[in-house]
Amino acid sequence: MKRLWAPWRMDYILANRKPGCFLCDMLQEERDRDNLILQRVEHAFVVMNKYPYNNGHLMIAPYRHVSLMEDLTDDEALALMQTTQHTLRILKSVIRPDGFNVGINLGKAAGAGLEEHLHIHVVPRWNGDTNFMPVLSDTKVMPEALFALYDRLLPAFQKVS
Repeated sequence: MKRLWAPWRMDYILANRKPGCFLCDMLQEERDRDNLILQRVEHAFVVMNKYPYNNGHLMIAPYRHVSLMEDLTDDEALALMQTTQHTLRILKSVIRPDGFNVGINLGKAAGAGLEEHLHIHVVPRWNGDTNFMPVLSDTKVMPEALFALYDRLLPAFQKVS
């Protein structure tokens, strides 16, 4: 059995969180760069994961605070899928991964860290992007700082906004 080791995510797991939904909170603010929001479209938005599994780990979420796929409106479901397609195109163009993991964790048992607000994870993958560092030294090598990558991705997201 293969395992995805992500020990650097303990910072997220152990973090003191204020009550509420961080996705909803950031949407109310006018600080998209500080919150790593790359794009706002009708019904959905794209945000960088502050605790990424890999460089370029993004999330696409509906504006509405909804936890179940079956509770999405048709417009929200369409916006999520179209925005995911658009996000994949941009990541292929800007950071050129060899593949992607795309997924939704529905419920705590499925691994949802934020189970109250549905979101789609897009994790770029490169051939050989796993190595001995996380296993032996509890360290993940991230080749680019979050805000540096944000600044590289933002122009591509703004082109079609």
